[in-house]
Amino acid sequence: QVHVVESGGGLVKPGGSLSLTCTASGDLDELLAMAWHRQRPGQDREFIARITSGGAAYYEESTRSRSAISANDARNMVYLYMHSLKPEDTAVYYCDYIMRAGAGTNHNWGQGTQVTVST
Repeated sequence: QVHVVESGGGLVKPGGSLSLTCTASGDLDELLAMAWHRQRPGQDREFIARITSGGAAYYEESTRSRSAISANDARNMVYLYMHSLKPEDTAVYYCDYIMRAGAGTNHNWGQGTQVTVST
């Protein structure tokens, strides 16, 4: 079992930036990838970015130019940086540790961290 905790959310002014951290504990031997998602008010959870255990990064197209995902060498921390924030970036941001589980995968989500973009 992998326990995941997000941190770094808060109130940000439009045009500002966010730096979120996700910390994982537990057995990471079967780690495949780590991802960030967000859920905006009244909307479904949506993908932002993913980084594989090997370090390859993938981004959702609409936020690609404003986002950067990275991880530490131990792969027990993953970071999301996003700049030029807009009010529509207001959301709960979630981290997902994706583990190999037999022939499939197991997703380990954190509780999320609220980011509010407002004056």
